[in-house]
Formats: sequence, C-alpha cells, structure tokens
Amino acid sequence: MKVLLVDGFPMVRAALTGLIEQHFAGAQVQGVDTVDAARQSLAQALPRLVLLDLRVPGGFELMEEIHQTHLLLPVVVISGSDDTDDALRALSSGAMGYVPERSDLDTLVQALHLVLAGGTYVPPLKPRVDETAAAAPASPTPDWGALPLTPRQKHVLHLLTQGLSNKLIARELGVSVDTVKDHVAAVLKALGVASRTQAVVVATQRVQRGA
Repeated sequence: MKVLLVDGFPMVRAALTGLIEQHFAGAQVQGVDTVDAARQSLAQALPRLVLLDLRVPGGFELMEEIHQTHLLLPVVVISGSDDTDDALRALSSGAMGYVPERSDLDTLVQALHLVLAGGTYVPPLKPRVDETAAAAPASPTPDWGALPLTPRQKHVLHLLTQGLSNKLIARELGVSVDTVKDHVAAVLKALGVASRTQAVVVATQRVQRGA
C-alpha cells in the first residue's frame, strides 16, 4: 500500500511514516514537503491514501484538485487546528477524514483504518463560542430530532456518522444494499447536499445549532 504524506515538517513526516509502517503491513510511505512535489508524485502513480497538512502552502487547493480529479482517492487531513470551522471546511471540500494533531495515536490509526475501509472520520467538534452559553449537556448519540428525516433515515444518518459503508449499514438494518442506497439518497436530498461527507457535516452543524 502506497501512502503519500504531504507535510512541511521533517520530524512530523518521520513520525507519521514510522507509525504507518508499524500499523499497516506492507505500507510504503512517500513523504514530500511541497504541493509541487505532491503533484509530481500523483502524476507518476496514484497512492492508496493521501495524508495532508493544510498548512503546506497550497495544501487546500491540492486537496480540492485531488477531490475533483481523483474522486475515489481518499485524503485525510492531519491538522494542527481543532477549530470546528476548519474541520467542516476540509470535510465539505472533499477530505474523508480530519485528525487534529492533539489526537492520540490510537485515534489516528483507527481513523486511517476507517477511511481505508471506505468510511469518513469526523472528529469530536468543539461547539462554537457563541453557541456554548445555551448548549445543553452533550449526549453520546446525536439528537436528529430537528432534521427533516424519517426515523429510518435518521438511523441511516447516524450510521453514516460512524463511517459505515452501504454494505455494513445494510447488515446493521437487515435490508438490501439497494434499499440503503435509496435511504442515503433520500437523506442527501433532504439535507440539500451531494455527498455522504457533506451530509455528516451539515447534520452535525444543525445539531450544534439546535436547528
């Protein structure tokens, strides 16, 4: 498995390379420190996964290019920021995972496994400052009550937030994959979005805002 790691800090590249090689058998990590070097690598051969630090100049543009040109190539953002807006912006622009650097190593490994299996990793997001005053105590299961969805669609949305594929959702619900696809399509339409990742982002935002 080839992994392209785009990060401007040599020590971070070395640490992440060692971590990936330790936890993913046969992984080959190519570390680069510029967007131009990343583009050259992508032009030669596509990796299985891209890890990207958006602090690299042009990093956000690179992520959008990958999303537009290589739709099935997953990008996981490794970020020094745990700001909610930064995470939502990255996820809504094509990232399949957003892992703040404050996360522990087990979380990073689990996030990468999830993304490689076709899921999306969304970290716990901090409420915005202007929302915390009236915020209720957090519950382990999101309250989708305010969303314009049927009970079954809310269940599907909850499973989407866990990064489950259509096949795993079908197994969980005891229905066919085609039925799950219909439910997912209905969820996307109801939320006014075009992708599973955007559905998770929009739903999370609405729950945080209580609307």
